[in-house]
Amino acid sequence: MPRSLPLAAAALTLVGVPAGLALTGGNVQGVMTATLAFWLAMLMLLVGRWPLSVLITSVLFVVAMRTSGLVGSGWAWPATAAFAALALAGRLRAAVAVGSLTLGYGLVWEGVVEQKSSDWVLGHIGGEALWLAAVLAATVAYRNTRRWQQEVAARLQQSLHEQELDALRRRAEERVGIARDLHDVVSHTLAVVGVHLNVALDSFDDEPEEARGALRLAQDVRGRAMTDLKSLVDVLREGDRIEPPAAGLEGLTGLAEQVRAAGVEVAVTERGARAEVPAPVGTAVYRVVQESLTNTVRHAAATRVSVTLRYAATSVEVEIADDGAGEPKGAPGHGIMGMRERVAALGGELVTGPGPRGGYTVRATIPIVA
Repeated sequence: MPRSLPLAAAALTLVGVPAGLALTGGNVQGVMTATLAFWLAMLMLLVGRWPLSVLITSVLFVVAMRTSGLVGSGWAWPATAAFAALALAGRLRAAVAVGSLTLGYGLVWEGVVEQKSSDWVLGHIGGEALWLAAVLAATVAYRNTRRWQQEVAARLQQSLHEQELDALRRRAEERVGIARDLHDVVSHTLAVVGVHLNVALDSFDDEPEEARGALRLAQDVRGRAMTDLKSLVDVLREGDRIEPPAAGLEGLTGLAEQVRAAGVEVAVTERGARAEVPAPVGTAVYRVVQESLTNTVRHAAATRVSVTLRYAATSVEVEIADDGAGEPKGAPGHGIMGMRERVAALGGELVTGPGPRGGYTVRATIPIVA
């Protein structure tokens, strides 16, 4: 349960209970109404640790105030925040059981003890039952949506991890192949050069022209071997910078579909000509979008995110903006640092922070080198 939820629930209870009693005609005494709202709000500060105990205590407090005539309406709805918190904690059956018992007690009290008309009793108790059912349904839907979003984010992260493992496997295979090629080049070169040196040595005194020809051939073989060896050494030097495979710009559509499946609305807008974007830049853009969408699904609690790409003759700009909770607390994670290093390696710049209308924005500008 988020740490900010108890504070938000306490604030809503402190305001909502007096407002609800005023609207339903249950504000018998202002002092008692304020007392009820205050203590229900204080109980909500403990709901993160003891959600069921807080709900039961809240309901008993409301019932006591109601049966004492200190407030004139409400059996279950003043404890709405406690019901929602218990359902959000995954204990829907307990919330339904407590609500049913509370409303059943209210039904008996209003109909038998107070002897109010059946129409009045069914109207008020039925209204509370519908309100409680709607609150619990909305809470369960929200909880299921957040769980699904977290699962999709985990799958995205797992997919990235699998790509990196595949890259490591391919790197090992490539190095084995390079070692084999290196062995073949060196063995072949030494063998051919040795043959020509033997020919030159045997004919050095009697046939100097043949000896010079053999030495020239040995020199040519040596030159080709040096070229091959240089190529192999260059590949080995670049080995630590082998990238895991990425779909590039053409993979953005599939990436957006995965995030839409998590319940987050994604809009992808492209301006300019994509065809002029080099492959390394396209790969970097894909990685920035992938990491940003993953963070949005996992941490931002956002409902909408827009991905805007602007292609120009000298640069590519990508902006990912969501309507979520804003800038994450604490130091930047490895994801943001990784994006910044990837963009900087291509001579670009990455800027992150709260958006002008709330939410969180990631903007990367990467130059295109002619």
